[in-house]
Amino acid sequence: MKKASPCKSQFSHLYYLLSMYGVGIVAFTLFRAINTLVFCLKAEHTDWGWDLARAFFMGWRFDTVISCYILSLPLLYLSVIKLIGVKRKGFYLGAHVFVAALYLVSFFACAADIPYFNYFFTRLNVSALAWMDSLGFVVKMIVEEPRFLLYLAVFLVFAVAYVLVMRRLYRKFLKESEGNVQYFKQIVVGLLLVGLCFLGMRGRIALKSPIRVGTAYFCNDAFLNQLGLNPMYTFFNSIKESRKNKDIHLIDSDAAADVYARQLADNTLCDSNIVQLRPNTNVVVVIMESMAACRLGHFNPDLNLSPCLDTIAAHGMSFENAYSAGIHTYNGIYSTLFSFPAVLDHHSMKKTDIPVMCGMPHHFKAHGYHTMYFTTHDEQFDNVAGFLYGNDIERVVSQKDYPVKEVKSTLGVPDHVLFGHVVEELDKLPTDKPFFASAMTASYHNPFILPDDIGWKPRSEKMEDKMVEYADWSIGEFVRAAKEKPWFANTLFVFVADHGVSGSSPYDMSLNYHHMPMIFYCPSQIQPQTRSQLALQIDVGPTVLGMLFPDDDNNTFGLDLQRQRRQYAFFSADDKIGVLDSARFYRYRVADANEALYFYRTEDVENHIDAERAKADAMREYGFGMIQHAFDRLKNKKTSCR
Repeated sequence: MKKASPCKSQFSHLYYLLSMYGVGIVAFTLFRAINTLVFCLKAEHTDWGWDLARAFFMGWRFDTVISCYILSLPLLYLSVIKLIGVKRKGFYLGAHVFVAALYLVSFFACAADIPYFNYFFTRLNVSALAWMDSLGFVVKMIVEEPRFLLYLAVFLVFAVAYVLVMRRLYRKFLKESEGNVQYFKQIVVGLLLVGLCFLGMRGRIALKSPIRVGTAYFCNDAFLNQLGLNPMYTFFNSIKESRKNKDIHLIDSDAAADVYARQLADNTLCDSNIVQLRPNTNVVVVIMESMAACRLGHFNPDLNLSPCLDTIAAHGMSFENAYSAGIHTYNGIYSTLFSFPAVLDHHSMKKTDIPVMCGMPHHFKAHGYHTMYFTTHDEQFDNVAGFLYGNDIERVVSQKDYPVKEVKSTLGVPDHVLFGHVVEELDKLPTDKPFFASAMTASYHNPFILPDDIGWKPRSEKMEDKMVEYADWSIGEFVRAAKEKPWFANTLFVFVADHGVSGSSPYDMSLNYHHMPMIFYCPSQIQPQTRSQLALQIDVGPTVLGMLFPDDDNNTFGLDLQRQRRQYAFFSADDKIGVLDSARFYRYRVADANEALYFYRTEDVENHIDAERAKADAMREYGFGMIQHAFDRLKNKKTSCR
């Protein structure tokens, strides 16, 4: 092989790193192409069109993230030794070996990912380490399987070719160093590349969220959604996730399953006044940011901040004792749409391996509905878009879809802009089939941005109260605009909160953070009524589906509130678990195993745990059982209808 001519430029180390980036991207892309080919050989339908190109573009973004992590330290190291004039080849050789070794490890992961992905249909993750205690068995299994040896051979070919290319580039750019250093240029160019490298590691320009697994999810094709992911990214992301989301052991798993089964089997509600909606009724679920029950005049007559929602509640089916699953927005979205509870501090949507959920999107899509989700800000925050695309939401409308001038803060557009787009987009849908849409508001959340160009002024003095008034006004405008559309009379609107606000609470687990409105509004089909039974955020889906498709199986933790009655309400707030009946509030604190029982209707602060031991134990078993069973099913991937 002809020896490469050395590069004498003072930026030779940067040329070297850029060349390594280019070689790495080409190799990652080739592995992705092989993975696609292997999948196509066994797939029945591969009519992807331009979506395949989009998946490869996503792949370039994730490959860039991994490459920038690999090259970041060598970039800093080589820039410094170049700046101080180090000429010893050993210093450069060390950087060369470091870069080559990390890329080779990444290529090995790509090769191993091909059979792993085609067997498990999930990208390489921490679960691959589950067999490390039987390493001999695994090695023997690999050796005895010709296909595995084929992928090992592919890696070896890539490795040899890569080492040869790396050797040539090292000789050209790093082996000899230019002696004259122009410090100003070195510093400026070096800082610029460090900034670009940091941006590449982050994967996105948007301030609200870096690149996430969900960024790769852009359609409803499960293969294309995962194709863009880099196996090194998913592997290390799953390790980080597993460290944060530790196993929970609140109660024996069999006992937990029994609690769940009893809840579904018992507590039948004998109600002759069951609402059954007309076939093909549209459904719009509005999840209101932080709209606690205590902020509505319907629940708190001393306030006059929510005339629009109060009117909607008075003309709909309002559940007076409804509670959110958790205290975070991702809890609210996840539990409302998919009817699974919050599991303490586990992030329900930020998953490397996105679970397939048996929620409202699945049922509505199966029944031929359009499925959409609207948010005011960056769709990648909390991995929302990826999770939804992986679970039968066909389109996510987010900050990228609004005019730039309408974006006011990191929370994106104000609520009235969001609702304007909801009406506009629903009005444009083909009328050959009904629609299911969900919208997540954001204005009643810091930073508070009150629009001053809408011809409406709040009456309150406190900014927090003003924002409640504005959020309520926006919902009123939304309903008024919808009433002018031909689809309004055939649409069920559901208004719930993602969670409440802490407010003033006599307890260290604020019930105001969980008590929320739950209103089913369809004037042409639902008569005004107030229901006092216990209800949960996770009950929204089964109740809506029961109004439309009563014969559909329910594989979630929610109940059809028209046909079943909850024995207890339960919820969690990171490290606390709460359970309610009609009078008592049981609170358990995980950190120190502290428990208490209060009579919450009178805001009694005396702990009655000893006097009410039997009742407390029953409530504890229920709350622990439901949360433990939810965790077990998520861990064992028993979450889908399929």
